[in-house]
Amino acid sequence: MAKKPSISTKTKSAPVVLTPRDKKTLSNITQLADGVVKAAAARRDPYVDIPSRTLANVHYSARKRILEMGNGKNRRQLFDLSQAKAYMRTMLVGSGCKKLIDQGKSTSLRGLFYMLKHTIEGSKENTFDEQGECDTIIEDVEVLLDSIREELHLYAENRGAMVGAITFTDKGDEINCARMGSGGYAIPSICEPDVIEFDPKKCKAKFILHVEKGTVWQRFNEDRFWEKHNCILTHGSGQPPRGVRRMLYRLHNELKLPLYCVLDNDPWGYYIYSVIKQGSINLAFESQRMAIPEAKYLGLRSIDYDRCELSDSVKIALNDTDRKRAKQVAKYPWFEKKAPWQREIKKMLDNDFKLEVESLISKDISYVTEVYVPERLEAQDWLD
Repeated sequence: MAKKPSISTKTKSAPVVLTPRDKKTLSNITQLADGVVKAAAARRDPYVDIPSRTLANVHYSARKRILEMGNGKNRRQLFDLSQAKAYMRTMLVGSGCKKLIDQGKSTSLRGLFYMLKHTIEGSKENTFDEQGECDTIIEDVEVLLDSIREELHLYAENRGAMVGAITFTDKGDEINCARMGSGGYAIPSICEPDVIEFDPKKCKAKFILHVEKGTVWQRFNEDRFWEKHNCILTHGSGQPPRGVRRMLYRLHNELKLPLYCVLDNDPWGYYIYSVIKQGSINLAFESQRMAIPEAKYLGLRSIDYDRCELSDSVKIALNDTDRKRAKQVAKYPWFEKKAPWQREIKKMLDNDFKLEVESLISKDISYVTEVYVPERLEAQDWLD
């Protein structure tokens, strides 16, 4: 009986072509590893100085109108028992990212967690027990190597969508955002130029309208607001993830599109706008490639309860956390000296209630798309 031919499970991989960005990131990782080797050879305690990602080490640049990191650093040493595990994790993440780049592959944050999770030999200790532990170290490695997450070949779960008058290329595939149906184009976690390529000639949009939640976005999409008003419509599922913020930044800066935000009238809506406009405290090192100082806050506003003649049924009472958060936002340097924003926040506190964008549905199912936003845009009635 003839033998069945064996089937090889091995596949030949094409040679990995490193981009200039990959080469730079690998060089940074190699320098990090070389520092450990040199310290060991000299019988010194290996350490790394990681830029501090705390409020105390973040400042607002009035000139650039974005948040920036200061010069503060935290030293992480191998031979300090309180820091040894964090030091080990830092090197482990660097090693995992080097492997990804060497192989020309990317993985999710969750994927890297499982790549690196194992029990340390001779102990009952795991390298990582929870995803959050790994995520924190990834952010440390980003600032340590002066490399963004995407340069480390890491991506997060997609959250956010867009639709509208623009066609672009995604990994060589042409994407026409006017033909994305009811679900829209899912904004990827990695929106860098080597993935997403824009051609100004293929963008007919005049502005970007960013709404807070997918539910509100669905209303705008179903009413084809983007088609009637010649714009790009996006959402970020609440607090927009880095991929959405990066996409907005590139659309605004490379295609010169104004950005208008429609968010809930509450401290959290104000904060989302703050992050889009100035950047976030925790990721201040990313502000220069994500923050959009020219972004405008279109609504909802604290005056809209009276202005739109809404009913008492749509009011949501403020709680102590809301009040505390509102006062914190009012003290942000980029809001503190702006009288319109101070009036906005004071009015909400005086009202003692907040409003969701969906509350406008109480007027009419399409009131927000056919009346509210068009009127605010025409009157240039926004906060800056």
